[in-house]
Amino acid sequence: MDVRTFWLAGRPATGDAELTVTNPHDGREVGRYSVPTAAQVEEAVAAAAAVAGQAAALPVHVRAEALAHVSRRLAERADEIAHLIMSENGKPIMWARGEVNRAVATFRFAAEETRRWSGTTQRLDTEPAAAGRLAYVTRVPKGPVLAITPFNFPLNLVAHKVAPAIAVGAPVIVKPAPATPLSSLVLGDILAETDLPAGMFSVLPIENERASSLVDDPRLPVVSFTGSAPVGYSIADQIPRKHVTLELGGNAAAVVLADADLDWAAQRIALFSNYQAGQSCIAVQRVIVEQPVYDAFVERLLPAVGDLVTGDPADEKTQVGPLVSVAAAERVEQWVQEAVTSGARLLAGGTRDGATVTPTVLADVPHDAKVNVEEVFGPVMILQRAASIDEAYALVNDSKYGLQAGVFTRSLDAAFRANRELEVGGVIIGDVPSYRADQMPYGGVKDSGIGREGLHSAMNDYTYEKVMVLTGLTL
Repeated sequence: MDVRTFWLAGRPATGDAELTVTNPHDGREVGRYSVPTAAQVEEAVAAAAAVAGQAAALPVHVRAEALAHVSRRLAERADEIAHLIMSENGKPIMWARGEVNRAVATFRFAAEETRRWSGTTQRLDTEPAAAGRLAYVTRVPKGPVLAITPFNFPLNLVAHKVAPAIAVGAPVIVKPAPATPLSSLVLGDILAETDLPAGMFSVLPIENERASSLVDDPRLPVVSFTGSAPVGYSIADQIPRKHVTLELGGNAAAVVLADADLDWAAQRIALFSNYQAGQSCIAVQRVIVEQPVYDAFVERLLPAVGDLVTGDPADEKTQVGPLVSVAAAERVEQWVQEAVTSGARLLAGGTRDGATVTPTVLADVPHDAKVNVEEVFGPVMILQRAASIDEAYALVNDSKYGLQAGVFTRSLDAAFRANRELEVGGVIIGDVPSYRADQMPYGGVKDSGIGREGLHSAMNDYTYEKVMVLTGLTL
């Protein structure tokens, strides 16, 4: 099998070592990739710093067309890339196809935002002393971006860091997850087809322990990280004077109020607790049900969970595939067993076969159990009763995380109350917290992170306002 090159300042390169990617489902080798040397990493950073001025000055049409080209080429190669995601990540092909389609849209949205990205003017002659003065306000890149990306969305979460960087004219260095670098390397192939200047992008598949030097490097003033809270906060602590964007996960809650459509709620919660094998920051983990409909809801939920198709991710019918590794599955299994030992009732699932954990439903979970207070990142949900809407919303907030929450209700008042009271970055009414449109602001509060993704939001995050004042004008 050929060894995959990486992307160094816009050109393919090889290092002096290689690593192997295996399929989490069956352990077969998917591919091998070359690992950059320390000297090559230094070359990539130096190139990004050197091209920063040229990148910031790129005409809008150049940036927009580069992003549009990536969107078109991802669409043309969609089937190939979906199978690559499925193979390296273990994600069922149905979800892998969805991820490619989202990446197509993400780059398209970025191209559109780039063409809308423009300065504003402000008259200053609101006071006599400022007669004849006008402010022209633009946004300027803070500098090259270090994008550290996770394994669970190996294409689209890379897109959410690369696309806004290109949109504002900032060079970007991608450090993909070692388990799933191949999708980002293919993205590098497509970026190399554009007219972006050399040094504008690099994709460096280095080991996690080597990323610290990149995080420290003063030539990379922006660090955008998606991953676990302990790692994210260690990065923030390491570089207190840099601009850091952190998306750090959660234990997302879905609230089912007494007026909800229980059939719809049960189907959506069953599916989106287990999609991506639960390896999504906004997968449903905590299900909070108002007491009057609790039993009726559970009667609908358990058959919906049981009907999910678990198996080979290459099968078009499979909805639940393996976790990213056997070790990850063993951890999830252990957390479930710990909860049961502490008094939780196992209503469904709870078994493991290699890297695959069957969709699991727990009730009567102790408050301090890991499956309640931590991010499971596996196909596990817990059921909680709430005596009232007051208690339901309080239970949502009883968490150190605050990424997104879903509220199933027909009440407009309950919806706006949720928006006022829930301590999360996004409230999804009438659906699961797992819903995300790629153009909307996305991020959390509390231990779920700092900053926002979504194209326009990330473009703001990567830039600062700059004011030019014109004097002596006749206005």
